[in-house]
Amino acid sequence: MKLDVIKLDGGSAGTVDLDEALFGLEPRADILHRVVRWQRNNAQAGTHKVKTRSETSYSTKKIYRQKGTGGARHGDRNAPIFRKGGVYKGPTPRSHGHDLPKKFRKLGLRHALSAKAAAGELVVLDSIALDAPKTSALARQVKELGWKRALIIDGASVDENFAKAARNIEGLDVLPTMGANVYDILKRDTLVITKAGVEALEARLK
Repeated sequence: MKLDVIKLDGGSAGTVDLDEALFGLEPRADILHRVVRWQRNNAQAGTHKVKTRSETSYSTKKIYRQKGTGGARHGDRNAPIFRKGGVYKGPTPRSHGHDLPKKFRKLGLRHALSAKAAAGELVVLDSIALDAPKTSALARQVKELGWKRALIIDGASVDENFAKAARNIEGLDVLPTMGANVYDILKRDTLVITKAGVEALEARLK
């Protein structure tokens, strides 16, 4: 499939041929859902923790005698039924991550790229190289291009001047090709890929 290439100033820079195997698939929500769920679960800290009855600060002395009180029999005040007692089967630190085959992860990335292309939210940029890291100038160009929540994917490495200029612009994120992932692609309104990024993605996902 062919797509127009633009420059940062909005001018035309010809066209580019996009690989149908990456940008021309019929997006499948079930595949995208599985990959995003895998990403978010791996990112979860899993540091949640509650105190069990052995960790609460009450005495371990039996609160009253076993028989003759007319009340239920109890041990100490750390039991879960008492206020400020230990929590029964509460969360403990653990990993929420799970495995997902590499082939499936690659497939998810292809479907994410195809989803953006199908929705008309894919832009191919000639280059993001800047002479100087000027945030105000870049912010003005981004506003003129109409990018409000955009992800820019460059080649193997991101131009240092562009990265510095984009660092303080709200709604603009920049990643190298190896950082491209399904979650970041789907949560932005516009996906911008440089020509170097297109070539690197095609090499990575073949």
